[in-house]
Amino acid sequence: MRIFPCGESRKEFTLMEQAVKEYLDKMVEASRIAQKEFETYPQDKVDQAVRAVGKAVYDNAELLAHMAVDETKMGNYNDKIAKCVNKSKSVWWRMKDKKSRGIIKRIPELGLVEVAKPIGVIGCVAPTTNPVINVMQNAMCALKCGNSMIVSPHPRAKQSSVKTVEVINEALDALGMPKNLIQVITEPSMELSAGLMSAVDLCICTGGPGLVKAAYSSGKPAIGVGQGNVQVLVDRDADLDQVAAMVIKGRTFDNGVLCTCEQNVICPEDKKEEMIAALKKHGAYYIGDPEDAAKLRDTAFPNGGPVSKEYPGASVKKIAQLSGIQGIPEDAKAIVSCTRGYGKEEPLAKEKLFPVLAFFTYDKWEDAIHIAKTNLEMEGIGHSVVIHSNTPEHIEAVAEAIPVSRFAVNQVGGTNLGGAMDNGLNPTTTLGCGTWGNNSISENFTYYHLMNLTRISYRVPDMYIPTDEEIWAE
Repeated sequence: MRIFPCGESRKEFTLMEQAVKEYLDKMVEASRIAQKEFETYPQDKVDQAVRAVGKAVYDNAELLAHMAVDETKMGNYNDKIAKCVNKSKSVWWRMKDKKSRGIIKRIPELGLVEVAKPIGVIGCVAPTTNPVINVMQNAMCALKCGNSMIVSPHPRAKQSSVKTVEVINEALDALGMPKNLIQVITEPSMELSAGLMSAVDLCICTGGPGLVKAAYSSGKPAIGVGQGNVQVLVDRDADLDQVAAMVIKGRTFDNGVLCTCEQNVICPEDKKEEMIAALKKHGAYYIGDPEDAAKLRDTAFPNGGPVSKEYPGASVKKIAQLSGIQGIPEDAKAIVSCTRGYGKEEPLAKEKLFPVLAFFTYDKWEDAIHIAKTNLEMEGIGHSVVIHSNTPEHIEAVAEAIPVSRFAVNQVGGTNLGGAMDNGLNPTTTLGCGTWGNNSISENFTYYHLMNLTRISYRVPDMYIPTDEEIWAE
């Protein structure tokens, strides 16, 4: 049964639904016309378009980054600029010279030929935390496979996403690409986002659990994300000074609004004081007083429930004001807090989209794994873990025991889990968390998730066919 808003008649609601449908039908029709022309283009011309999208954001990084911070009140200028610059470079570099149109692979020993074909019109529901580079990366992935795309920005970041599409289209127009390849809903709403999910051929949804669930319920294929809560396991053989530098860098990047940012440090009990000292050295303020920890806990997660809306993207200075904790230096980069347990016993073990780390200790490596897994089972299962260790057996023990899609070893989670120039993860803004996180993919989303594959199968006359005895031999 539909429940109508107060004061709104069934007729008015039906008219709104009709207006949404007509608006989206017009956009999708224009998108399909552009896509049908674009899918006839050869690989080199397609790649020109893809490059142009990334280069447009690279060239306008400062403008777009400032718009995003000013509009959303999240993050900071320098890190937003760095994201625009580095993500545009890494996404293009990993796509450059990769086949994505026509015949892309021949496997003669199996008699197979793989032919890539576009999906059609792609929808992009962009988040408020990444209103620029999410649009950029999704557009590059869509175009790489011969698709068109329609963007539904987050209402609190619409100006940034609309401007991003404008600079992208200026670059595409300069190349003579079809009009309406990349479109954007200029006045987004929940109704338009929901309608877009149903109107396109596939939707990429980078947002909260409710939004992702809506995308999966739209009746069309969808690629969504799961919630982050990056656990940091610190081994006894790790250089704690280096670990602290990386953890603080990751935790503070863009004021900690990324799902890839470090959340919880799990270190040996006998290294506790050394680890705390190293974190302080690199700009952290440590809360060792249980009463102050309670102030932080109770204001950030009132009654142990969802995070307070005032905290995401907040600076350390603002967190000090919100929590009422005295004595936090104005130049502190992050806050590290003692804990009263782990998992459901400690709300601070949840994902924190602000520069606060929860601190845990362990005796045996197996205990560290247990703490991390318990925290993730509460929130963040399927997403990511960071491991600081030089013992392969310990690293692989974590990977075998904890159900997440990616493990970064001796790296900065905040900047590297989403793919970097010096690791093999796909550069992305959409991190799939597998079925653990209720997602359709368990890797970093990239262009090959936006193509259909046709397989030509030839008979292989000399293919070895085993006997029944060979097949069933033990």
